[in-house]
Amino acid sequence: MLVTFSFMPIVVVLSGSMEPAYYRGDLLISINYPWRDMQPGDVAIFKSPHREISIVHRIARIHGTIADGNAKYLTKGDNNDVDDISFYQRGSMWLTPEHVQGTILMYFPSVGYFSILMNDYPQLKYALLAALALTVLLTRGDSN
Repeated sequence: MLVTFSFMPIVVVLSGSMEPAYYRGDLLISINYPWRDMQPGDVAIFKSPHREISIVHRIARIHGTIADGNAKYLTKGDNNDVDDISFYQRGSMWLTPEHVQGTILMYFPSVGYFSILMNDYPQLKYALLAALALTVLLTRGDSN
């Protein structure tokens, strides 16, 4: 977080809304440099106050600039037919800079899919934790 200035420096894609650019399970690395003007075409991570999870979608249009303090953004998923206004705060047609948590710097295909599996199948998470605990207990005495 200190290097990227991003509240969400690592994000896993949870849906197909950004296909073909990013697929479910891709791991994204983001930056959020306050002096950087975002441009249409940049992929942003944003969080609306009334939604629990962050959304990764492309900036479709910009109104104003960061320099004049009036930057506002309209986003849309590459695989979606309509823009994201329905995700924004009630009555708002734009995202403001405080809603944007970063823009994508790089990605790693399918690396985050294990995280999705552990959330979709909690039994897998518990089985992995049990296996790790058992490994620690069984190897504890083998310090020679």
